[in-house]
Amino acid sequence: MPAGIVTALEVQKRNKQRVNVYLDDEYAFSLKLDEAARLYKGQHLTEAEVEALEAQDTLSRTIDTAARFLSYRPRSIQEVRENLTRKNTPPPLIEAAVQHLISLGYLDDRAFATFWVRERNTFKPLSLRALRHELRNKGIAATIIDEVLAQVDAEDAAYRAADGQMRRLRGTSRREFQDKLLGFLQRRGFGYREAKTAISRLLETLEVEEPDYFRDDADEDLSFPESDE
Repeated sequence: MPAGIVTALEVQKRNKQRVNVYLDDEYAFSLKLDEAARLYKGQHLTEAEVEALEAQDTLSRTIDTAARFLSYRPRSIQEVRENLTRKNTPPPLIEAAVQHLISLGYLDDRAFATFWVRERNTFKPLSLRALRHELRNKGIAATIIDEVLAQVDAEDAAYRAADGQMRRLRGTSRREFQDKLLGFLQRRGFGYREAKTAISRLLETLEVEEPDYFRDDADEDLSFPESDE
């Protein structure tokens, strides 16, 4: 963009937070309102100054795009990079935007991992193995994963995951209850021993608190199947 004299600064009609900049009576570029506030009519901008303003605005747009992506829920650094890459953002701009957001505290992989595990444990309890796999896929460093998962009680997570399925299994036999919950917990990534412990704990609770929960089947085999674990 060539040098020129600022002849007009016009707030955009559709976006009051952006200003159109005119050089020598011709539209040249647009800036965010706070950046345009530094300019004034009659100001001479060199070619280097124009390029710097445009580069800063491009970075600001990239940061805004990343911030919108972060507004829905916390994200890992890798997720933000991938999102900007899908929008064909040049790698140098991606890194500049990411580093800016890190410096402001909006991007923090440890905080993200803590959030992710907390949400999973609250709404969809998973095994440590499954959580580790999810966090690794989101680009979280192994040291952070180890640190965050060290705070998780795997047996309690298995129990709460099984407890969340209880409504669906009312009226089944004890054998069906065991088999269905065992398969469910193993699909969530829980090991056989964790699943067995959780199911046994639920069975003990139901025997005392809800004796009519199961369909009566006196001949059923209640032993757990053998496992290779």
